[in-house]
Amino acid sequence: MKIQAAVFDLDGTLLDTLGDLADAANWVLREMGFPVHPEEAYRRFVGNGAKLLCRRMLPPERQDDRTAAQALELFNCRYQKHLFDRTAPYPGIPALLETLAARGIGLGVVSNKPDPFVRPIVERYFPGRFGAVSGPLEGRLKPDPAGVLRALGELGASPKRALYVGDSGVDMETARRGGLRSCGVLWGFRDEQELRESGAEFLISSPEELLKLVHSLDAEGKAVR
Repeated sequence: MKIQAAVFDLDGTLLDTLGDLADAANWVLREMGFPVHPEEAYRRFVGNGAKLLCRRMLPPERQDDRTAAQALELFNCRYQKHLFDRTAPYPGIPALLETLAARGIGLGVVSNKPDPFVRPIVERYFPGRFGAVSGPLEGRLKPDPAGVLRALGELGASPKRALYVGDSGVDMETARRGGLRSCGVLWGFRDEQELRESGAEFLISSPEELLKLVHSLDAEGKAVR
């Protein structure tokens, strides 16, 4: 089975965005007079879109719709101005993408981050590298596979001959629903247990291991986990 495409999650998979997300969120909390969180806490808050992030970060007694909407508006304004302060690609990611592209594998990004954030971030750190880039398709967040399937259409790839690569259970469920092979990365925001419990077919500890996985799938039609 020759792999035609690899579609990636963004935050926690290609880029370490945690610092900028946490900084923007804590700025909002201070503005609203609420306690802030340590940066590490945001590993559990992110992954399901900005709307849910803003609800999760609020005190439990203030997670009502009105307060969450106010927090989201402030967050979007603040984060838009600080997309690139501390964000950086994980080590080995640029080389991985270069090698995959050289092998003729189509590359895509589908994130639950809002589209107005996804596109400038991807273009800043990976200019011209991806053939399909998007946030949620018409508000349909992952694990709804609509965005991933659209990306595969743009890349001219079949789900059965594609990998979805991400760092969370949401990503693994997205792959399952879309009919893609799922690959969980262990350098991201979530842990190995979540990935395994969410049905990850493959787990990798470094970008180099993804190249080995692709080679194995191309050569044998399957890979040993």
